Amino acid sequence: MFYLFIHNERQIGGCDASILLDGPNSEKTTPPNLSVRGFDVIDAAKDAVEKVCPGVVSCADIIIMATRDVVSLSGEVDTSIVATANQLFALKGLTTTDMIYLLGGHSIGIAHCSLFKDRLYNFKNTGKPDPTMDLALLSSLRKTCAQNATIDRTANLDQNPYSSAVVDKSFYSQIIKRRGVLKFDQDVASDRLSKSTVARIARSSILTLNLGQAMVKLGAGQVPSQDIQGTNQEKHASC
Repeated sequence: MFYLFIHNERQIGGCDASILLDGPNSEKTTPPNLSVRGFDVIDAAKDAVEKVCPGVVSCADIIIMATRDVVSLSGEVDTSIVATANQLFALKGLTTTDMIYLLGGHSIGIAHCSLFKDRLYNFKNTGKPDPTMDLALLSSLRKTCAQNATIDRTANLDQNPYSSAVVDKSFYSQIIKRRGVLKFDQDVASDRLSKSTVARIARSSILTLNLGQAMVKLGAGQVPSQDIQGTNQEKHASC
């Protein structure tokens, strides 16, 4: 859940902890962030730090350190649409490879049924499921996400039941097998611009190292230079 904080948060103006702000039109309430959990944990950590050294550690610092520790504790040592995404990431100084490594956060992510239900029942208004989805996955997700359900349930983005709580390369193996829950994840595994990189990552053993480097690049994007050293940052007493 902490990776989702840092992944979703950093894509807009760098990591400034704005995803933590409450309000009817805040980042916290936007559809892509509805799956983000653990706000209470961030608040508790901030409260504890403020008692010891008030006004020193920012909310963004808390997010980054929590994400670092969770990735470590998860069992790892190191910390078309695709073309459009490439262009958007390039504006932030990120390469296609960086973008694909950042998808590694989906190895411990979840998504609400509302974000992919069209793939299960009415893909592109055809009245049929997405033909690119593995049939076994389709059957499983339909059990979780009934067509007329009134509750918006969730599904793991890494459909390997033995790996959905661990940051590892299993997610990439799953999307190669057409077991991507989100359409974009599946497109990345099949698009000519990215499929070779996905296959290489699925065979590699250094995911978390490269994921960490890509996160640093993403976090530095669009942060004013005078803020890098914390000279122009606002530190809230409560996140």
